[in-house]
Amino acid sequence: MYSTLRKALFSLDPERAHHLTIDAVGAAERLGLMSLFAKPVVNDPVELMGLTLPNPVGLAAGLDKNAQAFNGFGALGFGFVEVGTVTPRPQPGNPLPRVFRLEEAEAIINRMGFNNQGVDYLVNRVRRRRYGGVLGINVGKNFDTPAERAADDYCLCMEKVYPYADYITANVSSPNTKGLRDLQFGDSLNRLLGRLKEKQQQLAAGSDRYVPLAVKIAPDMEDEAIARIAEALRSYEIDGVIATNTTIDKSPVKSLPHGTEEGGLSGKPLRDKSTRVIRQLAKALNGELPIIGVGGITDGESAAEKVRAGATAVQIYTGLIYRGPELVKEAAEAIALARREKVED
Repeated sequence: MYSTLRKALFSLDPERAHHLTIDAVGAAERLGLMSLFAKPVVNDPVELMGLTLPNPVGLAAGLDKNAQAFNGFGALGFGFVEVGTVTPRPQPGNPLPRVFRLEEAEAIINRMGFNNQGVDYLVNRVRRRRYGGVLGINVGKNFDTPAERAADDYCLCMEKVYPYADYITANVSSPNTKGLRDLQFGDSLNRLLGRLKEKQQQLAAGSDRYVPLAVKIAPDMEDEAIARIAEALRSYEIDGVIATNTTIDKSPVKSLPHGTEEGGLSGKPLRDKSTRVIRQLAKALNGELPIIGVGGITDGESAAEKVRAGATAVQIYTGLIYRGPELVKEAAEAIALARREKVED
């Protein structure tokens, strides 16, 4: 069924197809029709940041920025769903066109720029959730907030989403907001993590409920930078790390139509780069906090590869666009097999 739907969607402009998909998934869930698309997913529970997932395959942030269809996506068998990135104030994002399919490479380049309706809109959506699974909320800063005040934006969003999130992710790695990736390094990272941890502790004390905090990082860094990030995450007792966001390296697709567009590259060409970061992170972290692996998961083997490299769970986005709901089932089965083989070894 999905192959037919994909042909129709791929005949449209990518962003228009995206909005139609969000509307359709939301409507299908409200009408009780998601079972037509969902595939039975293996029961393979895993512990992640103190949360129990029914399986380790999640939906990555970015697909449902405004939490308009997460109830429907949750019905596709995902072990967890992450919405956002959301910012304190609504913002339109970058000018159109800003999404490009590279079908030959099973990839997408986007330069969306955190387009979203703002944190208050998202909170109004998630406070009425029907999805009973684990829900992550991904937060960021507005494009016009100076870097020295970025922590204010993250903390404001954290405070507003805290009562409704099962975990919160701070996105410091999108290439489409000017200067955002600089927050991953040195004093900027330490100041941000310090503020985030302080806010988390305040909110936990005030609500008697601890919501784990993860940080999402970029794939475009050398081993030394990865080691420094790992040390900072340990030092500030961050609960988890998501590796990775999209890459600014277009060399694998530069000969393809749209292959040199500005923005972040996701999909199959990101697979090896993301896995390398996961492997290096796992070595540096030595099991002290879990890794969620993202990037280039298009089949079961590429999902299992992330787990063998050191990830506790994975997330998919671009692969879902190219493969459909079948990928959730395939990835979960492959990871379950990889986990069993690891135990037997």
